[in-house]
Amino acid sequence: QVQLVESGGGLVQAGGSLRLSCAASGRTKSSYSMGWFRQAPGKEREFVAAISWSGGRTAYADSVKGRFTISRDNAKNTVYLQMNSLKPEDTAVYYCATSTYSLPRRIQNEYDYWGQGTQVTVSS
Repeated sequence: QVQLVESGGGLVQAGGSLRLSCAASGRTKSSYSMGWFRQAPGKEREFVAAISWSGGRTAYADSVKGRFTISRDNAKNTVYLQMNSLKPEDTAVYYCATSTYSLPRRIQNEYDYWGQGTQVTVSS
């Protein structure tokens, strides 16, 4: 079992920044990519960003490209999501997840463990 705990969510004004963290513990695999997804009220959960095991490859949704940056610290088993220039449409519960693949994945079914989520609210 792998446990994922997100933190760093909160309320911020449009144009502001937040940094989300996701700490993994338990039986983490030797190499795995990680990703961030989000779910807004009344909408399906969607892909936000993903990062390879080495951190050398990343993938982003078009809606966040240029504003969000995903990174990871394998020594701490932690992945981060730096969110800048936030917009009200970024309001959602943000989830991190681990994948069975070493390269970044965009498909939810390719992720096996999920955190409980952290709320991000962007006011206009």
